[in-house]
Amino acid sequence: MTDESINITSVEEVLTANDAALTEEEIYEKSKFSLETENLCVSFHGREAISDINSKFRKHSITAIIGPSGCGKSTFLRALNFMHDLTPGALVSGSIKIHGKDISEYDMTDVRRRVGMVFQKPNPFPTMSIYENVSAGLTLYKRHKRKELDEIVERALVHAGLWEETKDRLKVSAMALSGGQQQRLCIARTLAINPEIILFDEPTSALDPISTSRIEETLHTLKKDYTIIIVTHNMQQASRLSDYTSFFFLGKLIEHGKTRTIFTSPKNTLTEEYIIGKFG
Repeated sequence: MTDESINITSVEEVLTANDAALTEEEIYEKSKFSLETENLCVSFHGREAISDINSKFRKHSITAIIGPSGCGKSTFLRALNFMHDLTPGALVSGSIKIHGKDISEYDMTDVRRRVGMVFQKPNPFPTMSIYENVSAGLTLYKRHKRKELDEIVERALVHAGLWEETKDRLKVSAMALSGGQQQRLCIARTLAINPEIILFDEPTSALDPISTSRIEETLHTLKKDYTIIIVTHNMQQASRLSDYTSFFFLGKLIEHGKTRTIFTSPKNTLTEEYIIGKFG
């Protein structure tokens, strides 16, 4: 398997000798990749779910992860922000690096801040208002003055494409929103803590076409500032939304490359057969 984003010079090799004095944030800005895995394996009670996943994700891009049900897509996604750490019987091996630093070197709370996640079904906190939902994660990291909090909430809702629809009812329960609005609220809640990478696990599978379109527009806007990785079963969505595509099958990364190449001239027969609908 060949791919322009695999086997590329590592972050450490890209940096010059003078870069030793750079801060972590400056190193992140200098590198091309915000996230990478090496020989990543995840098993549950001794049964392997994914194995030897080697991948790199470019900054300011959207990568779609495709493949049939049960092939390890969501398992891989959840491994990227330590979600298997508390799962009984789960064993994770290999390396996950966030802008060149192994994930094990971070505090778990810091990982959650750097790598946000939006799930398949909208999960707003039912007893909280729209405002409280967006600001909920901020208290985990530091105290904010009310004015600062107001600015963060507004900015997050604007970036999630929800501000105009909610600015006059921020004190209303989040459960009063439609399904598509709730999903954008969950995106705003993630944005509020200022992550670097955002993981999406089939975020539009339960939504109508109009809500799906709004979410996709939001993701296109967000990639200017974030690295986005999205699991999707929708081939049309993957082709129109993503810059890069990874195809998983039976727990293996079969092929990864530019989305246009994957969908028009894949190198692996399995990839081609899945995309044209021969299985899956």
